Formats: sequence, C-alpha cells, structure tokens
Amino acid sequence: MAFDGITVAALVHELQSVLAGGRIARIAEPEANEILLTVKTSSGQQRLILCADPSLPLAYLASAGKPSPLQAPSFLMLLRKHLAGGRILSVTQPDLERVIRIEIEHLDELGDTCRKFLILELMGKHSNLIFVNEEGMILDAVRHVSGGVSSVREVLPGRPYFIPNTREKHSPLALDEAAFSALLAEKHAPAEKALNELLTGISPLIAGEISRLAGLDGSETAAELSAAERLRLFEALSEVLSPVREGAYSPRIYYHGGKLIDFSPIPLSVYAQEEAVLFPSVSAMLEAFYAERSSAGRIRQKSADLRHILTQSLERCSKKRDIQQKQLKDTEKRDKYRLYGELIRAYGYGLEPGAKELVCENYYNNNEEIRIPLDETLNAQENAQKYFERYQKLRRTFDATTAQLAETDSELAYLRSVESALALAESEQDLAGIKAELAETGWIRRSGGKKGEKQPKPGKPLHYRSAEGFDYYVGKNNIQNEELSFRFASGNDWWFHIKTLPGSHVIVKTGGRELSDKGFEEAAALAAWYSSAPRDGKAEVDYTRRKELKKPAHYRPGMVIYHTNYSMVVRPSTEGLTLIP
Repeated sequence: MAFDGITVAALVHELQSVLAGGRIARIAEPEANEILLTVKTSSGQQRLILCADPSLPLAYLASAGKPSPLQAPSFLMLLRKHLAGGRILSVTQPDLERVIRIEIEHLDELGDTCRKFLILELMGKHSNLIFVNEEGMILDAVRHVSGGVSSVREVLPGRPYFIPNTREKHSPLALDEAAFSALLAEKHAPAEKALNELLTGISPLIAGEISRLAGLDGSETAAELSAAERLRLFEALSEVLSPVREGAYSPRIYYHGGKLIDFSPIPLSVYAQEEAVLFPSVSAMLEAFYAERSSAGRIRQKSADLRHILTQSLERCSKKRDIQQKQLKDTEKRDKYRLYGELIRAYGYGLEPGAKELVCENYYNNNEEIRIPLDETLNAQENAQKYFERYQKLRRTFDATTAQLAETDSELAYLRSVESALALAESEQDLAGIKAELAETGWIRRSGGKKGEKQPKPGKPLHYRSAEGFDYYVGKNNIQNEELSFRFASGNDWWFHIKTLPGSHVIVKTGGRELSDKGFEEAAALAAWYSSAPRDGKAEVDYTRRKELKKPAHYRPGMVIYHTNYSMVVRPSTEGLTLIP
C-alpha cells in the first residue's frame, strides 16, 4: 500500500499519543535525507525515523537506533542548534494530506520560549523534510527546490511554507453527502479514478476499496452515477474513514503463499483471501514490512553475482547439450554402414570391376531388395572395409557423445538445483552456503575475501516441528541436503523430495515411531514448498525410507538415486508446522 493519507493519519495518531510532551534528547542523520530523533517520554525512550528519500519516503517509531556518519551535515547541525532539548507539543496531519507536522517548543539563545515546526512531506519523488519557524517561513530543508526546478513552490531558506494544491483536491473529512455528490457530478472519469483525483489522501487502492464496498463495477463515470449510487459511494467512503475519525486502527501485513504483498492500517476486502498478520502499532507494521522488503532486496542484490554465474553456466551447458544432441543425431547412420559392409562381404563376390552399386537382398529384412552405393575405384573387399570403418567411427562417436550427454544432463540438473536453492535463499548465511558449494564443486574459484573481512557462517538446515511432535529438517542447499540424507538421517527415517524438479531434501526424524497420515502429508507439502514447483498449484512428491537412498561415487552433492518409493500429490504448504529457531 502506498504511504497515503489514511496510513499517515494512523501513524500521526500513534505519534501524537506516544511523543506529545516528550523531549528531544538526540538528533542524528543516519543516512542522506533521513533524520532520527531520540525522544524521552513518560513511557520511555522513543526513536522516530523521518525519511524523505524520494525512492522510499516513510516515518515510524524504530525499535533500535542506527549508526551515524562521523561528520554532521549542515541541516543536521541546524536542527541540533534549535531543537536539542526541545519539547514536542503535537504531531498533526493537515486535511488528510501526506504530511506529518511536528510542533516543537524550545528556548532560543536569549532563553525565550519559541516554537518551530519539523514537517515531513511523504510525496514520492517530491518528498522533503522542511524546518519552519513560527511565522511559517522556511529555515532550511533536506532537499532544496529552486524556482528553476519547480514553478509551484520554492523550498529554500527565507521562503514561505505552504502545501501546494495543484490538482484542487478536497479533504474527504470535510465533505458532507451533498458536497460529495456535487463533486462527482462534474467529474467525467470512472468512480475509482474520480475519488483518487478529487480527494486528498485517497490512494488508488483505497479508491478501489470504496468502489467495491459501494458495489460499483467501474463501467460508468462518476458523473453518470445515479443519486442512489453516489449515496452508496459516500457511505462507503464514510465507512473507510471511520477508523480515521475514531482513531481505531488494526495495522496488518498481507502475505500470499508466504510472500510479502502489502500493508494497511485498516482491513481491505481486496486481500480478504490472503494471510494477514496483525501488529500492535502502525510503526511496528511499517518497520516489519520495510525491513522484510529491504532484506529481500538486499539478498537479491548480494546474490546478483551468483545468479550471473549460474545463468552463464546454464546457458553454456544448454548450448553444449544442443551440440551433443546434434552429434548424436549424426551417428544414426552407423548401423546402416555396418549393414552395408556385411552385405557387400556376403554378395560382393560377383561384382564387376568399376561397379557403382550393389543390388542384393537384405536378409535382415525379409530379403527385401536393397541398393548399396559403391566407390568404383575400390574392389568389393575395400568397399566393405570402408563402410566398416565409417561404422566404427560413428559408433565411437555415439558411445562418447552418449556419455558426454549424460554428464551434461547431470550438470544441468545440478545447476538447476543450485538455482532453486538460490531462489529460496533468505539470508547471507544461505548465500554463503551456496557459494561454498559452488566453490567445492569447481564452478567458482575459492575466495578468502578481503583481509580482515568476516565471512558469514554457512547456515543450518531449517527445522520444523509438527503438532504431533515429529521433527522435520529441510536442506537449503545441496551440501546441506547431502548432510541431512547421508549423515544426519537414520535408516528408518523418512525422506521426501519433489518429483523430477529441483528442490530441498526433507528428512522426518521418527525416533522409532510410526509417522501418521497427517505427518506424511505435512512432510510432502513441506518438500513441495521448498522446491521449484509453483506454490499456488499441486505438486507430486516422492518419499521413501532413508535406507533406500544411494549415491553413486561420481554424483554431485545432493544427487541421489532410489528404486523403491511412494508418491503423493499435495499443495505446497508449511501449515501446521512450527519453525524452530
């Protein structure tokens, strides 16, 4: 969800209740365009993050501090000069705008009480953090905006501060039903778009929510709606805004198949079928959401080199396989050349010198007549020998290419298994394990890293426990898979793996107990979850006793064979299992 007016309203409600009356003990700038205020309140010390970064503007109460650069920027020094020791009087939001206005009381150089405002504008690429005095004049800003950049408003010291309303939007909190209906009557756009364009703080997602609650299909423009439809739309708007008026929010993060989707301070019908995780505060929700999204982005960034290596290796192996298959196809004539040689030896005694072909019966095919081309410069024995030599050459090529093709297929299967493990990687430890595996198998060079640089420790397999008390272990890379299957598991433990696709080995430690039908289903669903199979469908999973697994000497890590197994079709899931840290 965008940082829209409703999210800001929920956050402002929380900040007002927590920070009002608190004193600013410390001001830091951990990153460019970001300010961290440490505030001492009656409930304890609070850390307020105010970020005006154009790519990710946000604000929340952080659970932990952040390190600051050694040299303080000029904007930070100005804030420290005026606001250090100041008391927060209020945190407000003007007209459901994406603006957080913090009013601070402090003492000036003469010891007189005065007020300043720290204003965070959460407006995408136009986001800014602006320091304003009591008269409404800008003292400074994180990002200066001159008249050459914006013709609407200059954000420079000495300029008056105001919130530009370039699209003539209206506050939905100040509209009654008649005024709302009048606005819609003049808007020739679909209802959802009209709500977004006419009202402050209403994002496209919330506009769609209001339209769904009103039962509109979006085919008519706002101006074409009947009076009854406009009334339903106004009632839906009032329902969505009721948490804002009452200050009653229920912050949540939505997931689909374990993957992060969105956050919202209010329930959204569009995500009614998705998993929702509730949070005690808006800040906790925002911190968790952006930490998880940032972590995923960071892991993806750090895995870029490994993904590049895997992509190149897969491309090379695929090209090599295409060449080998073509070579194998070229050897299909080998048996024909052997047959020619045998038939020439059998029937060539009557050939005239200089004959260009031999017409004879093929005793391998019901004595059907066959014509064999000959080299007229050679006799029958020499022509037969020539065909036998061609046969022997193609047979040697066939045998060698068949072995090479099997090796290439093994390489492709292995690389796809590493690719699957990389897609499931969730931490730097996971990446370290994959990197170590690729180094061990010779796909990348071993590297000790820079001198003095700490290398992340390889991670451990995942450990789940069922409600019945069974322990399930999941390998996150091929080395872990091999460790689990051949060193950790006992002979009568159960082994699970997705059928014909790359995926993790899942070991169920039975401890001598019989695994229930529910246990088999949970383990199979877990194996499907940690595989390359789509998570929104069904997948077939093989399972067998650990003692049935074999690993030929030439096989790569994590590769096994088995001849006695069972299979079941399940939906990928971790439901009913508890992840053990």
